[in-house]
Amino acid sequence: MSYSLSTRAMAHRNDSWHLDFSLLLPVLALMSLGLIMVASASFSFADYKFDSQFMFVKRHIAYLFLGLGAGAVGFYVSPQIWAKYSLLWLVIAIVLLVAVLIPGVGLNLNGSRRWLSLGGFTLQASEIAKVAAVVFFASQLAKHRQTLGSDWTQLAKLVAVAGLMAVLLILEPDFGSVVVLTGTFLTLLFLGGAHLGQFALLLVSAVAALWMLLIAAPYRLARLTAYLDPWSDQFNSGYQLTQSLIAFGRGEWTGVGLGQSVQKMLYLPDAHTDFVFAIYAEEFGFIGVLCLLGLYSFLVFRIMRLSKKAIAHQQWFAAYTLIGFGLLLSGQTFFNLGVNSGFLPTKGLTLPFVSYGGSSLLVCCGMVGIMLRLAHELNRSKKTPARVSL
Repeated sequence: MSYSLSTRAMAHRNDSWHLDFSLLLPVLALMSLGLIMVASASFSFADYKFDSQFMFVKRHIAYLFLGLGAGAVGFYVSPQIWAKYSLLWLVIAIVLLVAVLIPGVGLNLNGSRRWLSLGGFTLQASEIAKVAAVVFFASQLAKHRQTLGSDWTQLAKLVAVAGLMAVLLILEPDFGSVVVLTGTFLTLLFLGGAHLGQFALLLVSAVAALWMLLIAAPYRLARLTAYLDPWSDQFNSGYQLTQSLIAFGRGEWTGVGLGQSVQKMLYLPDAHTDFVFAIYAEEFGFIGVLCLLGLYSFLVFRIMRLSKKAIAHQQWFAAYTLIGFGLLLSGQTFFNLGVNSGFLPTKGLTLPFVSYGGSSLLVCCGMVGIMLRLAHELNRSKKTPARVSL
């Protein structure tokens, strides 16, 4: 018995690596745009604070190379490994969340303990925690998909894990990550087999808890008040938002041109991190904003298409992981754009692939690597081996 030439050729194709370019290309476009915008938005601040215009650009390039490495790790590690050791990844993430709260270990910046210092770089524990949580939830939901609706014990375990992570994030505090993680968890729980009554109970409880947390802290309430009417206190609590809105207004239809932003000249705080989108809108205008939204929309659309394919092949871990990662990216993007444009209260969330911020970039690249591997596995699973010729 021997394989025909066509069978050998097909077997070779099946064993080769498959890259989903419809997923990879928008990510590369966003990363390239991010490098340009970090350079444009950070020159003035870097020169003022560090006497080096290219300080943030150099560090961002270093993060890009590290991000490519994280993406490679995500791609070459088998999905079975991520699923098998999902509990270990979760424990590591929780340990990191606890570590940032320890005085002398976690860095206290702007009144928040969110970072760990590692060899001259800072690591934001919440970014790793969100990904570890999605992988863990995807693994558990894939195992208990058929019984989750009737197994209150298993449901309680998942809720306890999500609640513990939310508490640790609040203690930092990182309210924005709590909202994104909670929304992602509830959506995965609903898609993973929870009954409508269970989901409704958890949804009401989550909304009530988030609202109590919002009004319990004076600074969060001040942000909400400033968001509703930033011009009433434009030189204090509403300063950052009013400067962001001025940037949007100056951009008009086509923008003032790359590098020509005025708001980045020490007027808008965090111009190269949380508010880089405002500088982008000022320099590229409404048309540029539409192009950026198109890139993010296409990326999320492609991720959800892959999840649909995974569901069709009944690869539930892949399906839940893809949905979870898509929700993390879309949720963080939505909140960042909403904050920049005055649609949402101010939260410390970066714009994925675009903002300066090493932890966010590394984690996003790692997620893309895992999703590319899942796309490869799905592409390979849909191919059936050819018949042999006798």
